[in-house]
Amino acid sequence: MQPLDNIKIIEMAGLAPSPYCGMILADFGARVVVVDRLSTGQPEIPNVMPKNPFDRGKRSIRTNLKTKEGVEIVKRMIRNSDVLIEPYRPGVMEKLGLGPGEALKINPGLIYARLTGWGQEGPYAPMAGHDINYIGLAGALSLFRRKGEKPLPPCNLLGDFAGGGMLCAMGILLALVGRTRSGQGQVVDAAMLDGAANLSTLFYGLLANGLMTLDIGTNELDSGAPFYQTYETADGKYMAVGAIEARFYAELLEGLQIDPSSLPAQHDREKWHETEARIGEAFRGKTRDEWEAIFEGKDACVSPILELNEVENHPHNSQRKLIANIGGVSQPEPAPRLSRTPGKVRGPGRPRGTETREVLGEQGYSEDDMEILFKTNAVE
Repeated sequence: MQPLDNIKIIEMAGLAPSPYCGMILADFGARVVVVDRLSTGQPEIPNVMPKNPFDRGKRSIRTNLKTKEGVEIVKRMIRNSDVLIEPYRPGVMEKLGLGPGEALKINPGLIYARLTGWGQEGPYAPMAGHDINYIGLAGALSLFRRKGEKPLPPCNLLGDFAGGGMLCAMGILLALVGRTRSGQGQVVDAAMLDGAANLSTLFYGLLANGLMTLDIGTNELDSGAPFYQTYETADGKYMAVGAIEARFYAELLEGLQIDPSSLPAQHDREKWHETEARIGEAFRGKTRDEWEAIFEGKDACVSPILELNEVENHPHNSQRKLIANIGGVSQPEPAPRLSRTPGKVRGPGRPRGTETREVLGEQGYSEDDMEILFKTNAVE
């Protein structure tokens, strides 16, 4: 048994955040069906990853939502489902006749999750955007820079996945818990803007208490401090240092063979650049593997910075089985880890539309009905 066994989810096809949200839920037992567009005859969301890790454990159907028959298929699915996830701009689902008002009439217990960048209202709501835009307006992007340099986007991890897909999954789970008490569904407005701002809560607290300034790149956690920093090694690789506490900092200096008395005080901000230069010089004296061996088992908060293709074979990650090969693609295993009902990948994703007949049958369509739908290009 898994926590979400028998929970049926409709995932309207989209890019990045919504498939990730659906993947999290599928990993813990949910029966996720992706509703995608036809592959011919109309614009399609580009399939840039034929072996897409986000599709693992899911089924899919291709249907033409520009036809009343296609819309009717989704309405039948709504009647038999617990959750619908949609990633479109506000108003798109309403124009299709599949907005939350209509959907909750069909199924009052439905959890209707709307995953967008800007949210469902506000002047930016109808505008296009990407992760970099959402985390910029949320204030989060301003934190990712060295002093005097421009903000550097952390790929699209913060908005799309942490603030978007993951918090949407949490919203769905909260709404499912609420339904067990009330019997009623509800709308989840999961905006990446909101999520990125929420993830920045710590820094509002630090700022309010005078523990950081808006001179980004001079604070403890934003690359200002030499003890919370990355350092290049002799072989051109990198180590991560997070020795904030005094005892960890002492272990760091011991491992580097630096006499503490030869350095300024740990929290002498005026001389942090001097300290960083000394620590950097020490790290450049040995390779990344040599430093990893030196700090192995020590509380110095020092670890290697691995490339993606190195993660799987690191001894710690290997023992924890962090990475699995699923359908020929190395990818992270489900997280978090539950002791009694852990997540499990139920196989790789298959080409979109593979299960169209299967899903239609579950909605009560006969073989004759299906043939008509195929011939009229309502489905594929």
